[in-house]
Amino acid sequence: MRSPRRGPGARPAGGRDDRLARPPRGGRPAIDPAREAAYEAVAAVHRDDAYANLVLPRILRESGVSGRDAAFATELTYGTLRQTGTLDAIVAAAADRPVDRIDPPVRDALRVGAYQLLHMRVGAHAAVATTVDLVRSLVPGAAGFANAVLRRIAEADRSGWLARLAPADPVARAALTHAHPEWIVRAFVDALGSLDEAELALDADNLPPPVHLCARPGLLDPADLAAALPGASVGRYSPYAVVLTGGGDPGAVPAVRDGRAHVQDEGSQLVAAALAGAPLDGRDDTWLDLCAGPGGKAGLLGALAAQRGAHVTAVEIAHHRAALVAQATAGLPVYTINADGRDVGKDPDLPAGGFDRVLVDAPCTGLGALRRRPEARWRRQPSDLPPLTRLQRELLQSAFRAVRPGGLVAYVTCSPHQAETEVSVTEAARRSDVDVDLVDVRPYLPSSLPEAGTGPTVQLWPHRHGTDAMFVALLRRAA
Repeated sequence: MRSPRRGPGARPAGGRDDRLARPPRGGRPAIDPAREAAYEAVAAVHRDDAYANLVLPRILRESGVSGRDAAFATELTYGTLRQTGTLDAIVAAAADRPVDRIDPPVRDALRVGAYQLLHMRVGAHAAVATTVDLVRSLVPGAAGFANAVLRRIAEADRSGWLARLAPADPVARAALTHAHPEWIVRAFVDALGSLDEAELALDADNLPPPVHLCARPGLLDPADLAAALPGASVGRYSPYAVVLTGGGDPGAVPAVRDGRAHVQDEGSQLVAAALAGAPLDGRDDTWLDLCAGPGGKAGLLGALAAQRGAHVTAVEIAHHRAALVAQATAGLPVYTINADGRDVGKDPDLPAGGFDRVLVDAPCTGLGALRRRPEARWRRQPSDLPPLTRLQRELLQSAFRAVRPGGLVAYVTCSPHQAETEVSVTEAARRSDVDVDLVDVRPYLPSSLPEAGTGPTVQLWPHRHGTDAMFVALLRRAA
């Protein structure tokens, strides 16, 4: 076997290798369409910073891949992206060189091939042969290199490679085993209190999540929606949730198309409903969603407000996302404005003390939804935290100004990182020029919800609750 130490798969030391621009001799080899679609999606994510959930459906549609082939391509794409860090460690060991010294098209093809060998029920011969054909179509001179690397990978299964490469440090070992960056593993350990449970959460991130729908209260009963959809069932905790298990496009569901339901994780439903369900003395008809895009929580709050004679002001700073909010809440008592949620008291639509209930669904790292965004774990960096936590605290302080005395604020993030949860709440309250008190949110969540903690805040988890890792704190402005 030719050693892969040197070969045409290496990235050129300077500039673009002219050989990569020439078409392969004898024409382009025939490539399996499903594998080619997966490769194109993976390459677009790494080359163009694309999002898999946006780019893959377009690739499948344009290539005519459907049915079982589309399901295969989807598993291959999402699995490769989730496992990228671990796959890279194995590819680097088999190639005897760092992955950043492998030409990007070859590197992405090797990731796709390695995922088939180590994670899918694909015969080694088929995985190697189809990947080598793919590399030959991309970089003709690198086919031998790819063949050698993949054959080395095929010499052991995943557990064998992990045993060979496992670091001594427990956190670093967990990062390799569960395909997460070390800083995220440490954040999960800090939030959960033990590495053992953190590993359960990491495992849950690597499982394809079900699609959750929200049957909008007053418009549709969730039991009726579930009965109308093959394989669907009502959610475990949210009174509005329906869980889809049969795949397919949720946007094609008639109730979603006509605005009686929308796609929304069950955890997001729970935290929005907690704000709406907590008791309030006095006026209760003017609600505010301070960071509303793309409109899921505003849609649920709007439906609840309609039942109670209230209305919602939905604020979104990005123009295109404000348009999405307006579209998502059409027909509901929701007034969408394109504004900065920090401008309370400056914008006439955001009067200080003018709202009874305020939701701050703050921008965050999204570490709680990594199972839905396969590429996100490798894009986020610890350096993202300082600007995000500063923004979170500014928005929360703005919410304290917006709510009337005696009114309620719910602070929500889709991240379990303590800097974005407990610390942001504590710091915003400490720096606020109005007095606020934490309210125990647990009584306003379903009594059947397990492991809700000791309060007053609640952190949801995929491995505990089957939801995204949503955090919620409820605060009341002093009267």
